[in-house]
Amino acid sequence: MRVGLLTREYPPDVYGGAGVHVEFLARELRDLVDLEVHCWGEGRAVGVVRHRPWSALDTANDALRTFSVDLAMAAGLEGREIVHSHTWYANLAGHLGKLQYGIPHVMTAHSLEPLRPWKAEQLGGGYALSSWAERTAIESADAVIAVSGAMREDILGCYPSLDPARVHVVHNGIDTALYRPDHRTDVLARFGLDADRPYVLFVGRITRQKGVPHLLRAVRDIDPAAQVVLCAGAPDTPEIDQEFRDLYQELSRIREGVHWIPQMLPRPEVIQLLTHAAVFVCPSVYEPLGIVNLEAMACGTPVVASQVGGIPEVVDDGKTGLLVPLDDDFEPGLARALDSVIGDPETARRMGEAGRERAVGEFGWDAVARRTVRLYREILKQA
Repeated sequence: MRVGLLTREYPPDVYGGAGVHVEFLARELRDLVDLEVHCWGEGRAVGVVRHRPWSALDTANDALRTFSVDLAMAAGLEGREIVHSHTWYANLAGHLGKLQYGIPHVMTAHSLEPLRPWKAEQLGGGYALSSWAERTAIESADAVIAVSGAMREDILGCYPSLDPARVHVVHNGIDTALYRPDHRTDVLARFGLDADRPYVLFVGRITRQKGVPHLLRAVRDIDPAAQVVLCAGAPDTPEIDQEFRDLYQELSRIREGVHWIPQMLPRPEVIQLLTHAAVFVCPSVYEPLGIVNLEAMACGTPVVASQVGGIPEVVDDGKTGLLVPLDDDFEPGLARALDSVIGDPETARRMGEAGRERAVGEFGWDAVARRTVRLYREILKQA
C-alpha cells in the first residue's frame, strides 16, 4: 500500500502535539506500508520530501504561503494509492491530491479552526482562508480521524453535513520506551532548579489555546515552597508574547523560584524535567487530546489539567491526576488542585505510578498505527 503522509511539522522541525503525532505515527507506519512523507522544510531524504513556501510569497500572509506548499505537496503525490493529511496546513494538499489523482483522502483533525477564533490574531484575514481549507477538506474527505471521542463530537458539531460514519476515533499515542522516568538531575542543575524543592511544570507553546495566562495567575498563591517551571516558547503573536512576559515578571516579583525556559528543549531534557516535577500542569482552554499529558504520565508524574476536550480521556480524575472545570472558578481551582498534589507526596506518587501504567497499557504507537492501517484498507476497499 503506497501512502502519502502530509504534514507541516516533521523532525527536526517539531513544535507541537500534531508534529509529535506524525513523527511517531510515521515511524510505526514504515513497517506496515510504503510510506512517503511530505512536509515543510528544505532538502530531500529517503521517504521524506520537504517543501518550502514559494519565494514570491515571502512577504505574503502565512495562509497564502501555506497554500503554495499545499500545491507543491499535491504535485508530488503521483503514484500514491492513498493520502493522509494532518492539520489545516496540509489538508488542502490532501484534498487536491484526491481530486488530481483520484485517490482516497484521509485526514486527521488535531484541532478545529471554528473552535480557535483567537487564530485570527495570528493569521489576520488568513484565518478565513485556513477555515475554508479545513472545511473544504473535511467535508470531502473519505475518512476523518478524530484523536479523541470529544474531538469526534466537536467535528460533527462544527461540520453537521459530514456523515458521522466517516468520522473515526483513533487516539494519540505515546512511546513509553522513550518517555520513561529519568532520575538524573544534570538538566535541573543547568537551569538552576533546586532538586530538594518540589516544582510545578508547564511545557507548551505561548498561545491562547494553552491557557498560560490562567496558570500564571493561578500559581501566585500556591505553596511558597514550590518552584514554578515554565518551558514556554514559540509565541503566536508579539501581543501574546508581551502578555506572557508581563505576567511572568509580575509573578517573579511576588514569589521566588519562578523559572522560565523560553527555548524548545531537546526531548531528553524535557523527559528529565517531567520526571522530577511534583506535578505537571495543563491549563488548556481547548485540547482535542493533549499528548503532553501522556508524556508526563509516561514519566510517572501526576497531572493537573483543565477538564476540556479529550483530556478526560487521558487523565483519569483522582487516579492519575486531577481535572479542573473550565469555569469562573478555574484559576482558584487550578491553585487548589496543585496545592493538593504538592501537599500529599504519597498520593502524588501513586498517581504517577498509575499514570505510567495507563500510558503503557492503553496508548502505544504500534496500536495506533495498526488501527490507522486498518482504516486505510477499509477506505481502499470502498474506493
